[in-house]
Amino acid sequence: MSMVITASVHWTDHDNNTHSATWRSESDAPPPKRVILADDTMAADTAYKLACEGTALLWVGDFHNARQLLQALARRLDRKPSKVTAKNSRKAAKQAVQTPREAFNAHRLAQSQRARTLGMVLIPLNADYSVPLRRAPDWRQACAQAYGEPNASATANSATATVVTLRELLGVVGAYEWRKNGVDIAELRDSVYSHIHPHYGVFSPIRGEYLNLIANAPLPAQIIKCDNPVVFDIGTGTGVLAAIMAQRLSRHNLPRIIATDLDDRALACAADNIAAIGYDLQVTLVKADLFPPLDAFGKADLILCNPPWLPARPSSPLERAIYDPDSAMLRGFLTGLAAHLTEGGEGWLILSDLAEHLGLRSREELLGWVETAGLKVLGKRDIRPQHGKALDVSDPLHAARSAEVTSLWRLGLIRP
Repeated sequence: MSMVITASVHWTDHDNNTHSATWRSESDAPPPKRVILADDTMAADTAYKLACEGTALLWVGDFHNARQLLQALARRLDRKPSKVTAKNSRKAAKQAVQTPREAFNAHRLAQSQRARTLGMVLIPLNADYSVPLRRAPDWRQACAQAYGEPNASATANSATATVVTLRELLGVVGAYEWRKNGVDIAELRDSVYSHIHPHYGVFSPIRGEYLNLIANAPLPAQIIKCDNPVVFDIGTGTGVLAAIMAQRLSRHNLPRIIATDLDDRALACAADNIAAIGYDLQVTLVKADLFPPLDAFGKADLILCNPPWLPARPSSPLERAIYDPDSAMLRGFLTGLAAHLTEGGEGWLILSDLAEHLGLRSREELLGWVETAGLKVLGKRDIRPQHGKALDVSDPLHAARSAEVTSLWRLGLIRP
C-alpha cells in the first residue's frame, strides 16, 4: 500500500529554471531544504562534503555511477581515523568506559547520522516508477509492490513525479528480492509449502530461534484436550507464527486462529503467506491494535505475541518490528492479556533480554508488569540467538549481544 505523500522537493537546473517533484520517504524524513543537481563529473570527496553539510544531490548522470558514489560515501563514513591524536585517545578512553545504555545510544546516534548522510543522494522517478537515468535498471515492479500500482495513465514519458533517496530505492529492490525468493522456514516443513515471503516494510523472519521456541514448546493441556481451540497471534507480521501454530494444532484438532495486526502491509503479507502455506481456513486475519474485539471473537485458550524487543524509537517502518517506544506494545499485551484469556489458558510472550543487557529495561520491571497485569509466570524456555552479530566482536554492542537470550514466557491468570 502506498503512503500518502504531501511534501515537495525543489531544485534549480543549470539554466536557472526552477523545478519541483513530490517527496517520497517511507521513514517520514522531511524533504531536504537544499538540493543541487549532480552527475558523473562530481568527485566523491566533494559529494561527501556537501552531504555532510546537508546538501542533497539529485542525480542526473549514469545510474551505476550513482550507486558507486553511494558506496564511496559509505566508505568515507566507515573510515577509521588514521592518526591517533591526544584528542582521539581521550575520546577512545571515554568510549571504553561507557555504560551499555550509553553505548547503545551512541550506536543509534551514529546510525542516524550515517543514514542522514547517505540519504542525501536522490533519484528521480517518473509517474510509472521508471528511472529517467542512463543505464537505469527496470525496477518498476519492485516499486509497484512497495508503493502501490501507479496510475493507469502513467507513462515513461511522464515528467518526474517523485524523488526518493537512492538508499530507500535500493531497499525497495532488496525487499522485492526477499519477497520473490522467500525465506525457507524449517518449522513449516510438514506443511504443503514452507516458504514465507515478506512484503516491503514487513520484518523478515530470519531469526529462527523464536520460531524454534513456538514450534517446540509443549502445548498447554487446555489446547490438547479441546476439540476446537482458539488461538490469538498478536502482531502477526508475515503470519509465520500463526502458520506454525496452525500446523502444530492441525495434528490434534480443528484450531481457530485469529491473527491481528494494525499495519495494512503486514495484513496483506500474512494473507498471501497463510494462503500459500494452506492454512487460510484455520487462520482469520483481523486489523486490530493488539487484541481482536471481545464481542466478535471472544477469548482465547492460547495467545501468542512476539513484540519488538528494544524500547527505543524506530526510524523506519521496518524498524517497528525491533524498536518499541516505552515498551508500549509489550506493556499493552501484558495489560490486556487477562481479559482475553479463557480460564486455564496461557499467554506465550516471546522476548529477547537484549534490552536488559543494554540497560534499557530491567528484569524486575518486566516481572512487575506481569504481576500488575494479574498474571503469573508458569514457565520459561530459553534459546541462544544464532545471528552473526552475536559473534561479531567488532560490533559496538557485542558484549550485550553475546549475552542475549530469547525466551518464551508462559503466562497464566492469577486465581483470586
